[in-house]
Amino acid sequence: MAKKGKKRPGRDQREPDYFLILVAVALLLIGLLMVYSTTFDWGYLDRGDPFHHLKRQLMWVSLGGITAATLACIDYGYWQRWAVPLLAATLAVLVLLLVVGDWLWGARRAFTNGSIQPGELAKLATVIYAAAWASSKGDQIRDVTYGLIPFAIWMGGVAGLVTLQPDLSAVVILIMAGFAVFFLAGAHLGQLLVSGAVGGGVFWSMVALYPYAQRRIVEFIAGLQDPTILPYHPRQALYALASGGLLGTGLGAGREKFGYLPMAHNDTIFAALGEELGLIGCLLVIGLFALLAWRGFRIAVRAQDHFGSLLACGLTSLLVFQATLNIGAVTSLLPFTGTTLPFISLGGSSLGISMAAVGLLVSISRGRSRREQHVDEGVDRGGRNGRTRLSRSGRPTGT
Repeated sequence: MAKKGKKRPGRDQREPDYFLILVAVALLLIGLLMVYSTTFDWGYLDRGDPFHHLKRQLMWVSLGGITAATLACIDYGYWQRWAVPLLAATLAVLVLLLVVGDWLWGARRAFTNGSIQPGELAKLATVIYAAAWASSKGDQIRDVTYGLIPFAIWMGGVAGLVTLQPDLSAVVILIMAGFAVFFLAGAHLGQLLVSGAVGGGVFWSMVALYPYAQRRIVEFIAGLQDPTILPYHPRQALYALASGGLLGTGLGAGREKFGYLPMAHNDTIFAALGEELGLIGCLLVIGLFALLAWRGFRIAVRAQDHFGSLLACGLTSLLVFQATLNIGAVTSLLPFTGTTLPFISLGGSSLGISMAAVGLLVSISRGRSRREQHVDEGVDRGGRNGRTRLSRSGRPTGT
């Protein structure tokens, strides 16, 4: 056994970010409790087993845990070299989805009766490719020809295929995460303002193509002016939150989930949580996501290379943006979307991708093996040249 303080051969000594792991585990445990609370009646009536959906969620947690542990042990530098094949494979799956995917609730977003959603994979693949692409550009990322135009082309391709499903909430999340990487890589602010304006116009045009999306925007704006005319879905979510009070009705004792609150196990699980665990429970979940953001960006600051820094930023932004979009919609601060709450909502694809993101963050916190750093020498042209908007100390990651 190696003595304490002695570096392990082949790897700069860094301990995994155990605090990040604890935060993710806490969110998963809360999620399992809420999944059971919101599905036991559904499971009993539909399958004769109140634990049916909890068992499925535990299966996905187990698979996600294996994936996260594997990714945490693999040198994250591999993904810099495999970013192009990963994005190409994701695009191929998105095209295949449009041809043979399941048609559910007016959209073609999944395979195997809704269990596997390639749109979730597209989010992760977008972040990995954005980090690899941006880290290879160096100062050139500030040039329109080498930076903004290529970024807009490949990002538009991914977003376009996800839009055709249609899944506009997934489009918003992957674009925001991609732009976060682009910005932190050192892109010119003027380019970001122009691309943001153009992207906003394109997104509004897409909204106009889908009546359901346009209706939600109109209802949201009308609800801001007069909360009494909120549509059924967000109104029931607010009722659930309000009925919880400070301490909640108690775990499992909520009433809104029994047919009043649509999708209580998924899109609106935060409202069900607010009813049963109260304001204290809501603040606990928000606080855990805030801690996750802190640890994720801390890992980015302490990453050993430009790619690791950008990848950590993108992964953290991905999780935080999705949680913000879900909680904002449930509390009527944002238009209502079909976005799941990471680690907590029922579902396989979203949970698996969220846990994979944590696994990659843990890998970045552990640092790179010296052999892999030597292999990639010269590939990461962004390097430690200060072009990124995140300064990195290079100190060992601790708590």
